[in-house]
Amino acid sequence: MFFFKKEKKYFYKNNNNQRHRMTRRYLPFIFLSLYLRSVTPWISNLSKCENFDLRMTTWKANDVSQEDAARKLDIWPLDEYNAKLLNEVHPRDYLQSTSDPHELYDLIAIGAGAGGLVSSKQTARRGGKSAMISEHLAGGDCLNVGCVPSKALLRAMKAIREVKRSTEFGINLGGIEPIIDFPTIMKRLREKRAVISPADGHSGTTGVGTHVFQGRGRFTGPNTVEVNGVTLTFRKAVVATGGRPTLPAYPGLKDAPFTTNELLFNLEELPPRMVVLGAGVIALEMAQSFAAFGSSVTVIQRSERLFRSKFGDKEAGELLQTLLEGDGITFLSNTTVKQVETLRDRSVDNLPLMKIKVDVDGEELDLECECLLVATGRASNVEDLGLDVAGVDYQVGKGVTINDYAQSVSNQNIYAVGDCAAGVPRLTHMSGEMAKQVVQNALFGDSWKLSDFVVPAVMYTEPEYATVGIDSLDQAVNKGLDVDVYRGGLEHNDRAILESDNHGFVKIICEKGTDKILGATIVASRAGEIINEVTLAMKHGIGLGDIGRNIHAYPTTGEALMGAGLQFINSRWKRLD
Repeated sequence: MFFFKKEKKYFYKNNNNQRHRMTRRYLPFIFLSLYLRSVTPWISNLSKCENFDLRMTTWKANDVSQEDAARKLDIWPLDEYNAKLLNEVHPRDYLQSTSDPHELYDLIAIGAGAGGLVSSKQTARRGGKSAMISEHLAGGDCLNVGCVPSKALLRAMKAIREVKRSTEFGINLGGIEPIIDFPTIMKRLREKRAVISPADGHSGTTGVGTHVFQGRGRFTGPNTVEVNGVTLTFRKAVVATGGRPTLPAYPGLKDAPFTTNELLFNLEELPPRMVVLGAGVIALEMAQSFAAFGSSVTVIQRSERLFRSKFGDKEAGELLQTLLEGDGITFLSNTTVKQVETLRDRSVDNLPLMKIKVDVDGEELDLECECLLVATGRASNVEDLGLDVAGVDYQVGKGVTINDYAQSVSNQNIYAVGDCAAGVPRLTHMSGEMAKQVVQNALFGDSWKLSDFVVPAVMYTEPEYATVGIDSLDQAVNKGLDVDVYRGGLEHNDRAILESDNHGFVKIICEKGTDKILGATIVASRAGEIINEVTLAMKHGIGLGDIGRNIHAYPTTGEALMGAGLQFINSRWKRLD
């Protein structure tokens, strides 16, 4: 009809000519004939392609017949928001976006998290032929079971904290205790995740020209990959298969109805009691969130204080633990888990019930809980990928062995990014940046180095905890470095005082006797924003003295960073006496 209307306008201008009038009359049939002739070979090819399914169906909210399939993907309940999510990141019956794969791809990414999405889409945007193989959920952990859903819960936690502090700000609730509606909190999580999902969905990826294959991808040679029985040939490939939670070898744990971040965000009922194994980012963010929602939360850590195992800043660990304890969280330090006993399994009508036997400095305790969150670390997904056939060196758990250019040390046409690469920070933004590095190096002859990256990390508790580089005196000592430490506290920061939130500090670690920044630790409500200024300074060789001379807006929490810079400057002041 579009073409007919367009041509109809043309022939109206010539309607004095009988031949043109006749042509106008039969024009729709002419276009229909041409259209059918053009698409018939394409349809014929599709019918010959076993792996291209024109009958793709959609996920439908509350469709009982689809619930089991959704649960196999670890997504439930199948409400309107999760149905929208799944239609973006794992469409039903989807095998591949094209019936005519390229004979040779410039780049193929195995994995559809940040690394796979960025590398394949950027390749296509820059004129290359790319493919992405997605087995589970496009968007990876970050969208589905990590950064995105966890931040939705943290936002709810912060709202609850503000309501409970409202009388301080002159807002009187008349003695009415706020009601925490956990199902609504989780519904909002699912809604916001679904809103974000198109950015990572298959349609968005194919929209930039990348071919998408949904299935298990395995290398079949140094430059070939097979997915769903189709063999694809590549110039360069990227392993971007991410990681998974590790499971400690505690007696009884493997058979217990524990949870990890992969299942936590499916909860529909608030567990009265939660025990958290581990004291890292996921552990503490979720401990604080669920404590705010009303769960009784206990955190079990093997070391004597927070962040000790990674030589993190002692003051930061002690301050955060004190503040989290003020939120009602119980910490058991120097604690060993002896056994996990299942008292009641998970069912449709009931949360599970478990008993955890622990040893706390020689004293045995029994802890019961309805939710046992295991957050003790992560392992790389490198098994069953055909890496051996492709000549790619790797270590189970640790990942693909790579050089400074993110290349496999044993097959330099294959790269690895993110959690499946050995020896790199396991962070979404690290994965995305490595993907850019791979495209630049592999396809455009550049030589970006991992050793040049300056990578910040943030734990989004309240207050936030942000680090970059050599982030503590203990870490510097462990690496044999002589350093100076400059501290800007929030106790006298005007913005923090006005916010009634002046617990925290900025610490900058500098090379001894200079203002060269080696790293930082920040504890503050806006630590995740402030750390970016430090990262930029480190990346471009800007000294702490220059940060001190940089005019910062008043009043801001970020002035604490300027305060650390002024400490350096003041230590070198000329005096008149």
